[in-house]
Amino acid sequence: MSVFNNSALYPQFLLTGFQGLEAKYSLISLPICLIYIISIAGNITILFIIRTEPSLHQPMYYFLSMLALTDLGLSTVTLPTMFSVFWFHAREISFIACAVQMYFIHVFSIIESAVLLAMAFDRVVAIREPLRYSAILTNGVIIRIGLASAGRALMLVFPVPFLLKRLQFHTINTLSYPFCLHQDLIKLTVSSRRISSIYGLLVVISSMGLDSVLLLLSYMLIVVTVLSVASKTERVKALNTCISHICAVLTFYTPMIGLSMIRRYGQNASPIVHVLMADVYLLVPPLMNPIVYSVKTKQIRLHILKKFKKQKG
Repeated sequence: MSVFNNSALYPQFLLTGFQGLEAKYSLISLPICLIYIISIAGNITILFIIRTEPSLHQPMYYFLSMLALTDLGLSTVTLPTMFSVFWFHAREISFIACAVQMYFIHVFSIIESAVLLAMAFDRVVAIREPLRYSAILTNGVIIRIGLASAGRALMLVFPVPFLLKRLQFHTINTLSYPFCLHQDLIKLTVSSRRISSIYGLLVVISSMGLDSVLLLLSYMLIVVTVLSVASKTERVKALNTCISHICAVLTFYTPMIGLSMIRRYGQNASPIVHVLMADVYLLVPPLMNPIVYSVKTKQIRLHILKKFKKQKG
């Protein structure tokens, strides 16, 4: 196979589904389609409820709106190639389309990490400074946090496609997943990928790595504050306000860590396991977040039920 020099044309990439199960793609696509429908419907419902209920116009729910928007973006970006592989067996994707998808997948992932950190900060303020909560988390502060989260992700990932463009690939390259990820693309290069690898590592460390450390520190502050409260009832009440957020954090970071571990140590694992872990990494958080917040957050749950009862009536 010839080596591609990017000075004139772009290479082509082949997306990969579940190898050996091609005959069952029509069946496999059903749960994937169901996951997408539930994810999109759930996140739109969260946004609609928060938008239409004045009582939910509070910092906690504004951050939840940001999380729902991010999940919608992540679902929308991954949907086209997933469906092209499992519905139409169309595996080919151009370098430009692959780079664009890769860019937005990583941008939305970094934004989600930042939003989860912002939600942890919200819980810290609510538990440690309840009387100053509204004064600290004003609408202006929330807007700046949202813009900073999006701006950081856009700027950090912006150089990545240009670094990839400088690399050499084969004319046809087979990816490991039904979507494009940076770590998968640089694995296929036939030229030195040192700079791209180092920059990718720096992006992860300065975004999700830093966010995870700050998340742990936030919950250490929360635990210390809760333990200092004399009343057991108040301690339980304070911790209950964090359960939904803890579930969201675990739903986001657990598949990401699992995918990283299996890429590093699971070389002998079946390709199906690699694809399944990657699918879980991108599909599960947008699916589970609206479900968790609808079930565990009383105000969201009550307003959703109220809307459904009103429609039924």
